[in-house]
Amino acid sequence: MKYTLRQIANLVSVIIALTVNILASALPLNGQNTGEISDRFQVFFVPAGYVFAIWFFIYIGWIAFAIYQFRAEQKESPRLRRLGYLFAISGIVNAVWLFTWHYNVFGWSVIVMLTLLGLLIASYLRLDVNRVSVSRAERWSVDIPFSVYLGWITVATVANITDWLYLVEWNGFGIAAPVWAVIMIVVASIVGLLMTITRRDAAYVFVLVWSFIGIAVKQADVANVAVTAWIGAGAMLLLAIYSLTRRQTA
Repeated sequence: MKYTLRQIANLVSVIIALTVNILASALPLNGQNTGEISDRFQVFFVPAGYVFAIWFFIYIGWIAFAIYQFRAEQKESPRLRRLGYLFAISGIVNAVWLFTWHYNVFGWSVIVMLTLLGLLIASYLRLDVNRVSVSRAERWSVDIPFSVYLGWITVATVANITDWLYLVEWNGFGIAAPVWAVIMIVVASIVGLLMTITRRDAAYVFVLVWSFIGIAVKQADVANVAVTAWIGAGAMLLLAIYSLTRRQTA
């Protein structure tokens, strides 16, 4: 067989995920724009609208991976064989999430998003991103796309859960919503620090920089959230630069 079922499944998954993502905005699904739905929730761990442009780079990463994995020498790649069907499944789950979100099934959207996050964490670990020596082509077609995608879904998962908690009117144990946003930024920053220490993953950390700046811009009128987000963005930028320099000298 010229191509393996796994390679074909990855390509089909990318086509399905891209199609649903495009239609979600073009139609839009259920007559609602993805960002407009998000704006209904008065929460503070939400970035400015322009930040969602990161999906363009995620889409490019999907396409780059789908093409790269069809290269003859990648058919029996140990890394991609370890990855298995996780990426293919994640594309379907991504598409399913859009339906749950656009059709206002927000509790299910959290479950689907957590499933997507779990699949991407498993994919990242199986690929052993940033811990194995790879070619420049493989870095840009496999490692960086998976790092960026995982970074963004990490942020999106927190935002999705925050939206759902707002919807069910959770009282936050009496802690004010802006304070919870500050806590979540700090937690996300700790994750960024761990990714720097264990993986030197600049791509993942740069996603946090991008997201935190977006939160600071969006929540400019909420001083404690905005200031924390700016501090977090600065700290993550330093960690990302450190990761890049350490990789170059390693």
